Amino acid sequence: MPPRRRAETDGVPSVLHLFRAIKRGLPMQEEEAIRAVAEFGFEGCAHARPGGGQRQVLLMDRETLDALHLTPGIVRENITTEGLDVNGLEIGQRLRIGEALLEVSGPCTPCGLMDKLRPGLRREIRGRRGTLCRVITGGGIRRGDAIEKLP
Repeated sequence: MPPRRRAETDGVPSVLHLFRAIKRGLPMQEEEAIRAVAEFGFEGCAHARPGGGQRQVLLMDRETLDALHLTPGIVRENITTEGLDVNGLEIGQRLRIGEALLEVSGPCTPCGLMDKLRPGLRREIRGRRGTLCRVITGGGIRRGDAIEKLP
C-alpha cells in the first residue's frame, strides 16, 4: 500500500520539508524525497549515525520554528513537520513516515551553533530543539507524506 499523502486541509501531521547535510558545516540541502536507511539515517547525510546511534534523524516542527522566527532547515533538522508536537513525543514512540518507520530516541540538546545563528538562541530553544530518532525500517520519504504515531 502506498504511503498516505497529506491533504492541505485534513489536519493530519505531515512532512513539510526534508533536509540532508551533504558535508558537515555546509548549509542543509532541501530535498523533495529522500531515502531513510535502517540503523543509519538519511542516505547521503553527513549527520547519519551507523550502528544504532541516537541521532540518525532530527525532527523539528514548523510551529516551533515560527514561534522562534526561524526558517526551516536553519537548526539543521532533517524533517520539518507540520501538525506534530515533536517536543512532546516520548522516547520509544514509533512514527510511520512515508515508507519508513522511525523510533524516538530522545530530545535534541541545543549546541553552540544555535548562538551562532542568533545570540541567546541556545537558551531560548532549550526544550524545543526537536526530537532525535533512529530508523527502524528504511524506505522513501517525500514532502507531504503523512506522519502516523503508532501504538
